[in-house]
Amino acid sequence: MIGYYVHHHGRGHTARAMAIIGHLTEEVVFFSSAPRPRELDSDVGWVQLPLDVPGGEGQVADPTANGRLHWAPLRVDGLADRSAVLVNAIATLRPRRMVVDVSVEVALLCRLAGVPVTVMAMPGERGDAVHGLGYDIADEIVAPWSSEVYRPDWLARHDGKTHYVGVISRFEGAPLATPSPSRPTTGLLLAGAGGSTAPADALDQLRRGAPDFRWVAAGGDAGWVEELWPLLSGAGVVVTHAGQSAIADVAAASVAAVVIPQHRPFGEQHSTAAALADAGVVATAPVWPRPDEWAPLITTARARSTGDQWRRLQGAGAAARAAAVIAA
Repeated sequence: MIGYYVHHHGRGHTARAMAIIGHLTEEVVFFSSAPRPRELDSDVGWVQLPLDVPGGEGQVADPTANGRLHWAPLRVDGLADRSAVLVNAIATLRPRRMVVDVSVEVALLCRLAGVPVTVMAMPGERGDAVHGLGYDIADEIVAPWSSEVYRPDWLARHDGKTHYVGVISRFEGAPLATPSPSRPTTGLLLAGAGGSTAPADALDQLRRGAPDFRWVAAGGDAGWVEELWPLLSGAGVVVTHAGQSAIADVAAASVAAVVIPQHRPFGEQHSTAAALADAGVVATAPVWPRPDEWAPLITTARARSTGDQWRRLQGAGAAARAAAVIAA
């Protein structure tokens, strides 16, 4: 049996995990503080972990353990309960491997319980000692992006156990939607579930700045869209954040993209956006553009984001390659 820890922030970690386990023949049990996804098969186990944050107005004391960890606050009941549930489940279920996406502390706890660990790498500035510890103790590291587009220096010392599998999308292989010739080309504003920095009047600004498109929004304040693929794959241009799953989904749709990174720990999205821009795959802007800046950005995106360019992210077969690393 394989244990699989999924971080609860946003939906990207869960979406990636579900894409990967579709290529595993071995039993998988998930561990997460996120709610169990409705679309997860009923025969897949899900261990609900308590949240590791103080309740109410509780104060956080020494969350980094004197700079040696990322999140281990003192005297937080949820953290003790969470650790107990995880270790007790490991002792009962006896997984032969744990996949951790992502938490240095969870990876360390699993390894201290004697379980081999596969860690999902994340973009950004991860050269700190705490991330180094998480990567050091891992048996294998899965980097869910293309080494042709992004190969960070801080990961180089782990080259012997790092597998650059390509971007992983839940939509890989799905048939593309056919845009209606009788309707204006759709422009899609794609916001994530992990928080958005787009202004409240973002759609109005896009409609003023690029009036040739019929602008719609998905995610963020617009609400989560369960049937995103027809909207995404039928769009003429997408304005998106730089979360890993969002980029993978846009790559699967092979749609022109303007990428605006959001602030995340360790510069995750800014590093992704910079790598994509440097590779000439997308158009990017460091902050939300003015209405008069949208037309040239979209022109650049439509020139860059061709099928050949998106294929450089190596999304075809990426989930299967990640599963092969985990199954080995």
